[in-house]
Parts: sequence; structure tokens; C-alpha cells
Amino acid sequence: MKTTFTIFLATLVVGLSYGQQSKWPVLKSYDQDHIQKIKMPVGGIGTGTVSLTGRGSLEDWEIMNRPAKGFNPTLENWGPVKQKGPFFAIFVEDDKGIKQTRLLEGPPDEAYYEGSWGATSNHHGLARFSNASFKAAYPFGQVFLSDKSLPVEVVVGAYNPLIPGNIDDSSIPMVILNYTVKNTSKKEISISLAGTIQNFIGFDGKRGEAKKNINTYREASGVKGLHYTTNGVDPESEQWGTMSFVSLNEGQTSYRTDWQKKTSRWDKKRLDFWDDFSADGVLEPRVNEKSDAPMGSLAVKTTLKAGEEKTFRFLISWHFPNRQTWDKPGFQKMFKATVGNYYTMKYTDSWEVITKTLPRLEELETKTKTFVNALVTSDIPFEIKESALFNLAHLRTQLAFRIKSGQLFGWEGLFDDFGSCFGSCTHVWNYEQTTAFLFGDLAKTMREVEYGYATDDTGLMSFRVYLPLTEAQTWGKAAADGQMGSIMKFYRDWQLSGDDAFLKKHWPKVKKSLEFCWIPGGWDADKNGVMEGSQHNTMDVEYFGPNPQMGFWYLGALKASIEMAKYVGDKAFAKTCQNLYNQGTTWMDKNLFNGEYYEQHIQPPMSKDKVAKSLMNITSNEDDLNLSSPDFQLGKGVLVDQLVGQVFSHLVGLGYLAKEENIKKTMESIMKYNYVDQMSSHTNFHRSYALGDESALLMAAYPNGRPEKPFPYYTEVMTGFEYTAAIGMLQEGQTEDGLKCIRNIRDRYDGRKRSPFNEAEAGHHYARSMMAWAGILATSGFQYSAVNKSMKFTSKPGTYFWSNGYSYGTCEVKNKEAVLTVLSGELKLDSFSLEGVGTKKMKGTIITTKSLTIKI
Repeated sequence: MKTTFTIFLATLVVGLSYGQQSKWPVLKSYDQDHIQKIKMPVGGIGTGTVSLTGRGSLEDWEIMNRPAKGFNPTLENWGPVKQKGPFFAIFVEDDKGIKQTRLLEGPPDEAYYEGSWGATSNHHGLARFSNASFKAAYPFGQVFLSDKSLPVEVVVGAYNPLIPGNIDDSSIPMVILNYTVKNTSKKEISISLAGTIQNFIGFDGKRGEAKKNINTYREASGVKGLHYTTNGVDPESEQWGTMSFVSLNEGQTSYRTDWQKKTSRWDKKRLDFWDDFSADGVLEPRVNEKSDAPMGSLAVKTTLKAGEEKTFRFLISWHFPNRQTWDKPGFQKMFKATVGNYYTMKYTDSWEVITKTLPRLEELETKTKTFVNALVTSDIPFEIKESALFNLAHLRTQLAFRIKSGQLFGWEGLFDDFGSCFGSCTHVWNYEQTTAFLFGDLAKTMREVEYGYATDDTGLMSFRVYLPLTEAQTWGKAAADGQMGSIMKFYRDWQLSGDDAFLKKHWPKVKKSLEFCWIPGGWDADKNGVMEGSQHNTMDVEYFGPNPQMGFWYLGALKASIEMAKYVGDKAFAKTCQNLYNQGTTWMDKNLFNGEYYEQHIQPPMSKDKVAKSLMNITSNEDDLNLSSPDFQLGKGVLVDQLVGQVFSHLVGLGYLAKEENIKKTMESIMKYNYVDQMSSHTNFHRSYALGDESALLMAAYPNGRPEKPFPYYTEVMTGFEYTAAIGMLQEGQTEDGLKCIRNIRDRYDGRKRSPFNEAEAGHHYARSMMAWAGILATSGFQYSAVNKSMKFTSKPGTYFWSNGYSYGTCEVKNKEAVLTVLSGELKLDSFSLEGVGTKKMKGTIITTKSLTIKI
């Protein structure tokens, strides 16, 4: 029998020195004109998240297993004008007895000033600070608040531990909040900080209901606070769980277990709270027996001497174990199942999250700062650091989750209150490079799903995976780019981990998934190294005939398979792959390269019978598909990511897949034809992710004639594809063009128009944008193999950040010398190379959290 799960709102009294906020790293600053769209996710990998806004509020409470954009647990659900979500406030009394109370937030967004009942922003009418700015180096976010009428300045800081290679410490369901208050006057003042969170167990913003929730005051083991429980929420529901809110501060602590009950049609609960807190900064208790979702408030009061600064620290944690299968219309009727959350296996409830994490807070903050400082202070170009670090936030939203058995899954993106495109879609997650290079064991769990569950005995890999895993193959459709890219991802993850058991276990299905190309009616049925069949792909269409996007994925998969086959002693298969690769690369250069770029030759099969049923996907309706002249093709277009397989090949050290000069020329042509300086001059017939005076790379351009009905997204702009092209430019030495493209992306996500932590495509926090991490690899020239224990960097002088998914550090390159530093983990090397300089044999050198000077 399950025990009752609870929410705690508690205060743990410790010395203020424990909570003193040490200086956090800053990569980018946003002035008051560029803060209103900022929402920085704060939460662990696969745990859900709460967002810190550019104003200083906590919004988007996405902690109950589903997206919940705009959800701010509130007193009434009477529409946006009545939003009264969680908040923090400060009470100040100066030496003359003048008292002032302010919301600990900056000005509201002017976009929400107008409405049929007036303004609609959260707590729109409460007094607040008049000035605000935001600074960040993810996962650290800081809001700077000031007001000339107040004798204090406040810095609101929030973060969650993030340590490359350490999955558990980067997967804590918690928000760590710091409020650093400085007395700017010349006299002593009294201050009090109060936080309020509703007991909303049971309601995630759209589904469920808070029912018979109860708050009680509790003291135990030095902890004082509010204990939130429910007597009415179904313990099997996704919305059943626990949450804790803890204060780590000395001073006079007061609390409320609820707010005033409603006594008339005019609800005055907020007025009662505000009057009470504004009187002396101390909360008096209230009783409301009839509330299903009672409010809980906690305040701490102290004094500040003239010029003194103190930091108040609060922790918010949660624990919601009942994640169910993909939340897509109809899915839970087909396969209703609770797959659980891995993070909840580490703790009995949210209170244990606090008790286990509390003794390690300083250690976790120090390790997180070490990582961020290493990247921020490196000589990697600013726009690359920003795009890589800020897009890392996606991994810590509801985009990604780990089921109870530990495997990582992901949506393509997130809509406001449900996931966008289920199933860890292979042709989208192919682009994502963040997980493998920061958390290698997590990436390996995705390969485990692809080859241990999603691939059938014929080699068909379902490019979307159903849950529970017993239904993994139910989708039953293959994507050409997804399947070939998965082979390259497997090769990458094997190389980074050096895990031979991983290779040997999954090699039979990896091999089979490549052989699937050669089935009758398949992608390369005639085994000539060229993809020619019905090729479903990430444009959500089938390409018919040879094209660069599928072609280079295929060549990369063949080249990776050659290496893996040789390693396991499968010489015959290695020879087969080598022959196909040789034919394919020659054919691509001779037939698809037109002197400027690679194009598609539309060569559809003349009969539906020649197309394997498993390769007919979303857009191919057998009743109306004209195979003799199919619509939605690339044709002679300049595709923005036509060299994605080549980009990936460089990242994993497999080298060129075609003639170097042709690859370089193609990158130049993408910049020449796809680049638009002013999007206001461009006509787009689909979704708009760039507008007005913004600059971008188009999905495709047609300098040599366009099909009547090209693939549907050709006029769009999507950041993941732009990063792919930009990183390819960096790899080919076209540095200024590559940086310009990345800079243009980040200029669009400037805090004024869009959130810097939410690059969208088909949904918020789109997975493909995490290709941005590869910019670090391209700039540093970093390559690592745990299989042959080798490491390589560019010979260009500078200090570079590196990570291989298991350890990380920096490398300072100067002349023919490198200072290699390991900041976390262990590194085993037999050789170290500087590009164009040479290789140093290392003879089994092991480096653990220290520096080593290597002379070549």
C-alpha cells in the first residue's frame, strides 16, 4: 500500500554565512528593454522545471510530467486577469519608521497591459521594483532589481547543478534561489522576505484537480516549516507527488498554513496577506478549513546595517513519480501505462531531495561554477559559447525525460501543454550533440533503445518509439536519415565511451540496420552505394532519387560501419561497406555535384509495387501518390543542411565523405544562395521563425529552377538547420560566415522578441537546436577516442574548453605545446595531437583533475 505523498514548505535555520552568494559567472547581460521574454528553465535533466523570468518571477511550473507554459498556480482560475501565482515580496522599514512592501520583481511586460478587464500579467497590480536587468551564464541566472524610492538593491539568483559527466548531480529536481539584499542607505534598516506557494498537488495547469489538500506546521530535525499533504488526489495520477519549499536563513521566521477564507463575493485574501506582511514583516496565522488548494507562506525577518549585504537562500524541490506514456491524442487509450521517472527512484519524496542535497550545496555550486567558468573564460568565440550553453537548457525541460528503468527519451519539441512529435524521433535527435559530449552514459541509453528495442529482425528501426518499451516497434516505419544517422551516433558514443561490451552487444542490430538499405524496394536495393528509393526524412516527406542529404548520411554510416566491423573482426562486412562507400562517394561527386552544390536527381520508381511498404510514410498516401512525378521534392534546390552527414563525419573523426574542394564550395554556395539579410524581403508560406530586419539562412534556395511543389518547409528558417550549416562552414575554414550565421540566430533570441533559452521549431525547446554544441568542437578541433585513447586539438593558439561525456577540462595551445587540464573525471591517453603540427605518444598516461604540459 502506498503511503500518502506530501508537500513541505519549511525553514531550516542556519547561519547566514552559509547562504552567502559567491560571485556567479556571467556570459551575457540584458538591459531592461531586453528582459520581458526571458524565461530560463531551472531544473535537472529529466525532472521538469520552473522558469526564472527576466523580471525575477518564477513562472511556467512544469513539474508534473507535462509541459505547462504559462502555468502559474493561482488562487482562482477565472482567466488571466486573475493570475495570482507564486511570488516573493520584501518588506523594508527604515530608521524613521517608513515602511514599504514590494514584489521582488521588475516591471511587467507592456504587451499585457491591455485586456477587456485591464492588464493580464501575473500579479499585475502589486507594487514592485522600477528597474530590472538580467545576467546569465546558464545554468546561472540573475535579476538585478533597484528602485530610487527604496533603500535596498536586490539580486535574485537561480540555478540548478550542472556538472558534465555527472548525471545524477545534474538531475536533481530542485530550484536553488538566492536573494541578495544590500542596504544602500546610511542607517540600519529592518527587512523581511516572504515567499508564497499554493498547495496545488493534483493540478498541472490543464489536467487533474487539487482536492482535499492540507497544510500543517511541522518542526523536525532542526527544520521548521509547512508540511503539504493531500487526502483527495488519486495516488496513481501523474499529478500526485510532493514538493518542498525550504528557507536556509537565520532571523525571525513566521508562516501561514493558509490564507484568509472567502467571506463574501469579493475575495480579499491577497489584501489580507499584503496588509499583514506590510505591517511589520511578520505573518500572522490564518485558518481556512474549506480550501482544497490552500496557500502556504513563509517569511524571515532580520536587519541590515548601513551598506551591509546579506544573501537569503531558498530551495524548491519536487517529486512526481507517475509519468505515463507519450501524451499524444489517443496514445493513452492505446497503451495507457505508467513508465515512471528515474529521478524519483533516487529519493522517497521531495523532502529527501532536500535532506540529501543540503549537505552538498556548496560542493555542487562550486562544481557547477567550475564548469561554466571553464567554458565562459575560454577563447571560443562568444556567439558559439552562448548558443551552446543556452541551448543546453532544453535538456532540462520537459523535452527530455528518463523512465523508471533509466533510458532517456525526448519529444521533438514542446507545445504549451503537451509534447510535440513523440518518440525520440531519430531524424531530429540525429542533430543533437549536447548529450553525448556532456553526459555520455545518457546518450548510450538512447542507442540502447534504438538497437535494443526499436529495431526489428529485418533491420527496420522505427524512427518513433512507442512506450512502454514492449510496444517500441509499433510505429513500424523507417526514416532514411534517422536510421543512417543512428549508426553514426552509435559509432560516436562507442568512440567516446570506449565501451567494447556496448559495441559487441548491439553490433548485430547495427549491422542489420545498415543491411536494411539493401532489401528489395529499399533505399539502395541495387547496392551501388547510392540512396535511390523512397527516403522518408526530417522534412516530413519522401525523397525519390539520389540527393545529398540522404546520400551523405548513408556514406557516413558506411564509413562508421567499416571501422566497427573491422574492430569486431567482421572483415567480410567491412569489405562490403568499403566497396559501397567507394562507389557512392565517387558517384555523388560525379553526378550530384553541379559545380556549386549537390542537388537531387528525382528518379521515382514507376510502380508502387517497387516501393517497400515499410518505407511509405506520412506524406505518401498510396491512393493519390504520383510516383512518376512526385511532389514535395528538393530537386535542384540548395538545401541548407545537405552536408549534415559530412558535418557529423568531421565531428567523429571520419574525415571527408566526398572531394574536399566540393564540400568547401557547397558551403560557400549555401551562404551565397540561402542567406537573407532582411527577412522582410523574403516571402514565406509556412511557419515564421525569423521576421522583419532579422537575418537568417533559408531552408532551401532555387537559383536553377524550382519544382512546382517543393518540400513544404523550403521557405522557412529553423535554427537547428542553420547551426548545421554554420558548423560546416567553421569546419571548412569559412570562419566569418559560420560565426555570422550563429550570431544572427542569437540576435533573434535577444530577450525582447524571444527567450534566449527557447529556440523553437515544431515546438518550444526544440531538440535539433542542440546541434549548437558542435560549434565548440568545430572551433577547438577537439576529437577524442576512448577506443584508441587519442585526443586532438587545433594548433591555433588559445585556451579551449573540451568535454567527452565522461570528463572535461581545458587545453591551452601555444606554439608546439599544449597544457591539458582535467577539471573533472579521468582521462586516459596513448597519444595527443595538434592539427598540422604532430602527435605525441603518451604511453598510457592517466590524468585526473590536474594539468599536464605536452610538447610536440
